[in-house]
Amino acid sequence: MDNLHNLFPKLPLAEWIESFVDFLTDNFEAFFESISNGISFVSEGFVSLLTFVPPLVFIIALALIAWWVVNWKLGLFTLIGMGLINNLGYWPETIETISLIVISVIIAIIIGVPIGIWMSQKSTVQAIITPILDFMQTMPAFVYLIPAVVFFGVGMVPGVISTIIFATPPTVRLTNLGIRQVDEELIEASNAFGSSTGQRLTKVQIPLAMPTIMAGINQTIMLTLSMVVIASLVGAPGLGTVVYRAITQIQIGTGFEGGLALVILAMVLDRITQGANKGNK
Repeated sequence: MDNLHNLFPKLPLAEWIESFVDFLTDNFEAFFESISNGISFVSEGFVSLLTFVPPLVFIIALALIAWWVVNWKLGLFTLIGMGLINNLGYWPETIETISLIVISVIIAIIIGVPIGIWMSQKSTVQAIITPILDFMQTMPAFVYLIPAVVFFGVGMVPGVISTIIFATPPTVRLTNLGIRQVDEELIEASNAFGSSTGQRLTKVQIPLAMPTIMAGINQTIMLTLSMVVIASLVGAPGLGTVVYRAITQIQIGTGFEGGLALVILAMVLDRITQGANKGNK
């Protein structure tokens, strides 16, 4: 092994990465600060808006949405489940978690859907971006926290950034897959009528691919929820902080309550987005 090490000395990869990060922080500090300020402004405003709504009104409204999108059973579950979260005293943390999820998912959609569309139109782009998506999904989520903290400090912003990186790939992949799976005969028919690329996308491909795109968005939502506890390690507020604090202080009961609140929230969001997906089929 020593001989091999002498023949092939270790690449200074860690030093290269640190030098690159130092270069970014030195030369793009204003850029990162503007992103941080923008996300902080939006998240604080969204939390303030949701906090302004009385918990009972919010719970009833969410239950009615669940009833309308899926069925009365989910509406009843939402009413009881979210009511339990409020009863346990975790409503402020739930609002912060919902804020983190909504902001992360919206940004992931804004980034992911156009990239997925681009991939569907260019095989070369697909060949380049697919390994990047593989890297984003296989890299341990904890690793994303390191540059997020370096560039954006601690708090909600690094939590949102690391969540976006981790949760965007399903939206990109399934947008690309959904558009590529559209029947070739329909595409040929639209071309025969003289449709432009934009018209073909907006009138034929994207509408037919919408169930698959929505499935990708559903997966993105679930991945953002899986990042809630991890994001709490860098100061992201919400139910993840409750769970993390319970782990560090060995508070089994509090940890169970926080975990239960996350499970209820995940089930409600998952069923609602699945119901919306079925509505598009």
